[in-house]
Amino acid sequence: MAAINKSQRIRALVVMGMLTFGFLAVFYRLADIMLIDHDWYLHKARGQQVRKEINPVKRGTIYDRRGRELAINLETESIFCNPADISSAGDVARALAAATKADEKTIYARLVTNKRFSWIERKMDTMQARQIRDLKLKGVGLIPEMKRIYPKGMLASHVVGFVNLDNKGVEGVEGGYDRYLSSKEESKLVTRDAKGNHLSTGTNREIRGNNVTLTIDEGLQYILEKNLDAAMIKWKASAATAIMMDPYTGEILALANRPTFNPTDLSNVDMNEVRNRAITDVFEPGSTFKVVVGIAALEEKTVKSGTRIDCSAGFVEVGGKRIKDDHRHGVLSFHEVIQKSSNVGTIKTALMLGKDKVYEYIKKFGFGDKTGIDLQGEISGLLRHSDKWSGMSIGSIAIGQEIGVTPLQIVRAYAVVANGGYLVTPHVVKEIRDPDGALIMKAETKAERIISEATVATFREILKTVTEEGGTAVKAAVEGNSVAGKTGTAQIYDPKTKRYSKTRYIASFVGFVPADNPRLAMVVVIKEPKGSIYGGLVAGPLFRDIANQALSYLTVPMDKTNDKGMVVLADKEEKH
Repeated sequence: MAAINKSQRIRALVVMGMLTFGFLAVFYRLADIMLIDHDWYLHKARGQQVRKEINPVKRGTIYDRRGRELAINLETESIFCNPADISSAGDVARALAAATKADEKTIYARLVTNKRFSWIERKMDTMQARQIRDLKLKGVGLIPEMKRIYPKGMLASHVVGFVNLDNKGVEGVEGGYDRYLSSKEESKLVTRDAKGNHLSTGTNREIRGNNVTLTIDEGLQYILEKNLDAAMIKWKASAATAIMMDPYTGEILALANRPTFNPTDLSNVDMNEVRNRAITDVFEPGSTFKVVVGIAALEEKTVKSGTRIDCSAGFVEVGGKRIKDDHRHGVLSFHEVIQKSSNVGTIKTALMLGKDKVYEYIKKFGFGDKTGIDLQGEISGLLRHSDKWSGMSIGSIAIGQEIGVTPLQIVRAYAVVANGGYLVTPHVVKEIRDPDGALIMKAETKAERIISEATVATFREILKTVTEEGGTAVKAAVEGNSVAGKTGTAQIYDPKTKRYSKTRYIASFVGFVPADNPRLAMVVVIKEPKGSIYGGLVAGPLFRDIANQALSYLTVPMDKTNDKGMVVLADKEEKH
């Protein structure tokens, strides 16, 4: 009995000792957590429960001049992972690949990095995000992100531009005005429960950029692009550009290039499509450049509208080179020299002025310099100082050779004639407002008088006859409204052979309408048309079709009828 009691006491002592040791161990652990290493454990707990995430920035909306949306945001979600929390990268990669239709090997590589944060897939649609969430994969989560959407597709893509995957502006207004459209990212602390679910903190704040309103009119842009597409198909051209501008303010009302691209889907886009040819590509303007010599001669009183110029030889020799007219014209008035686009008459006029005066007026019109448009990538064109001209340069440059201009530069030059003698600065942004509607920036008209009103009034009358009977662009005539403008047919210079091509041409027409009270200045440029090469046949009808529809859209009344109230239209054309 005594032995049993002794055994029981020993057992009780052992149990009590173990319990005491257990309590002491728990006490020590609690003391360690609560007192000794309290800060370390608190930091670790917060690291598991609270994570820092980027608050998505909602880029400002881009509107056309009438408030129609051209660039907006779509709320999406992106998958990320913490590789340290993933136990079986292979299984997770297979599950994610099946749900996202992405490459399994690519996903696997992102799951096994040494980083604590790795993107798996960016900006997925709602259905995909829901499938990922339902998988409940440990170490994998979703973050809300804004995706930039362009609801009009390709419309005005070279003006609007696009953003990269991180919503940073790259091209067009998106790139040039990124600092206004975007905002500095902010991080937020997100609390999670034991299952990794977000717990609301009530501190979410939407970060928004400023809204930008363009000078572009969606309706005019559509008209411009629809007709440009038709011309590309009809003439099987390699490229084309058209620009419509308010000649008084410099506001770009529509601008388009072909080839083009869809800024929402850049998966198969190359730089040939993204390049804004209106401001980055130079071409020899041909006869459209005769505006410079014509204006200069009138302004300097070298000639008057009725001054007679002998073009009867059909050619003129300059610097040892013979330059011809397409047709022998005889003796022409200066007025007729421009109307019939005589190379001989224009060169003789330039020789009367002298190379220094010709160069001076080229610079006055802004050629050889950037226009200052608020778009990225503009170039200044190609112009050599008159000191570096050869003996034949004055003749070549007078008729639009040996010089490189952009489509925007040439339409701005004709705007000078349209607006009474002012050189304006083109722009595509009308105003910027903050998210609450307060005005941040409003574009102002920048204009400098460079030519007298009397001179441009005279030259405007001359340009009107170009689209009338006897002119080179009767097919550019607009129903019910007079048109002032000029055709251009230029051979493309091949730098490899150092010769002008006999098969590759650029056809163009530039002008304004209505001629006496201009609402639109416009240039259309068609590169390498097939079937015809003349500006009057290729570019003139394109100008007419765009202008007809644009004036109707703007409800501009007709101003040109005969005594019976019927519209007067020219029906004769010549090839120049």
